[in-house]
Amino acid sequence: MHNLTSNTTEILLLLFLIITFGQSGYDKIADWKGNVSWLKQHFANTFLKNYVPLAVFKILVIELIATVLCVVGIFELISSNDPTFAMWGAIVSCLALLALLFGQRIAKDYDGARTIAIYFMVAVFAVYLLAK
Repeated sequence: MHNLTSNTTEILLLLFLIITFGQSGYDKIADWKGNVSWLKQHFANTFLKNYVPLAVFKILVIELIATVLCVVGIFELISSNDPTFAMWGAIVSCLALLALLFGQRIAKDYDGARTIAIYFMVAVFAVYLLAK
């Protein structure tokens, strides 16, 4: 129980990342065609227009890895107070968000980029706390 209470902030941040990337990954899998179609339009005037399906697949893989690492990280924090998996989950989350930010900036979707920056602050804070 002590590990749970001494890592409450970290666990809450990891739950945030799990919800964020778990839902995003699920949405990409459940509605692959819809996501790819929308993103093809979103990137129609960029050099990324021909790479949308591959990019979505790569982002999906990164999001799923981040989710799994965060889930395992919570269990490791609670069971043994080991932050290794949790920190890697937060780091991979940051990498996913940087990739998404890159895409939003290329598409000149500055509102979308601003939203991603908010998520990035949460993920970086998780890395900061877990790098103890």
